[in-house]
Amino acid sequence: MMHNLRKMLVLLSLFAWVPAHAGFLDKLFGLPPESSPIASPQNSAVYDTFVPTHIAGNVSDYRLGAGDKLGITVFNEKELSMELRLSDAGSFLYPFLGEVIVKNKTIGDLQVILTQRLKDGYLVDPKVYVTILEYRPFFVNGEVGKPGGYPYQPGLTIRKAISLAGGLTPRASLAKIYVVHESDPTGTPRLTTLNAVLQPGDTITIDQSFF
Repeated sequence: MMHNLRKMLVLLSLFAWVPAHAGFLDKLFGLPPESSPIASPQNSAVYDTFVPTHIAGNVSDYRLGAGDKLGITVFNEKELSMELRLSDAGSFLYPFLGEVIVKNKTIGDLQVILTQRLKDGYLVDPKVYVTILEYRPFFVNGEVGKPGGYPYQPGLTIRKAISLAGGLTPRASLAKIYVVHESDPTGTPRLTTLNAVLQPGDTITIDQSFF
C-alpha cells in the first residue's frame, strides 16, 4: 500500500514538474522547442484528422473507460463507499444495484446515476461523491527510452508523453510519429505532431529515421 502511494506521489510530482521545465526536458530528451516547425513526411500515411467523440480537457470532461480506478463515497454509508477499477466493458458491480455501466460517462454522470438508483428503494437522501484515483494508461512504443504504459492525465501532449517515456532515441524520426486513438473504431495509425493533445488509452508509436 505504501509502495503504491509513493509511486503515485512520484508520478504526480513528475506531471507537475514537466510543464514548468519543458525547455530543459526538450533539450534533455532530444525534442525540438515547441515553436520549431516539424517536418512533414512525404508519404501516403493517414494524417490525424480524427476527432474523438469525447475530448478530455479536464477532470470534469474526462470520459470513463476500462482500467480507470474510481473512489466512491456515500456519506454515512461505509458499506457503499469503496475503491474499484472498471472492467473491460467499462462497468463495475455495486451493492444492491448490480452491474453499473459507465463507459464514456463523466464522474458527474456517475454521481447522478448512483444517487438516483440508490434513492429508488434503498436510501432516502444519498450523498454520493466520485473521484478518479487512477486514470487508464496511454502507451508509447518505438524509438523512446522506456516504451510502455503510463498513467494518463488530462491535457497531456505527445511531447510530454515522450518525455515521460524517456525521450527519443537517436534513431527516432520526428516526421514519423503515429497515434492510434482508443475511441477510433477503425484503429488506424495516424500521423501526428509533438504538440497534439493525447487522449486516454491512446497508443503512440515513433518510427525509426533511415537518414
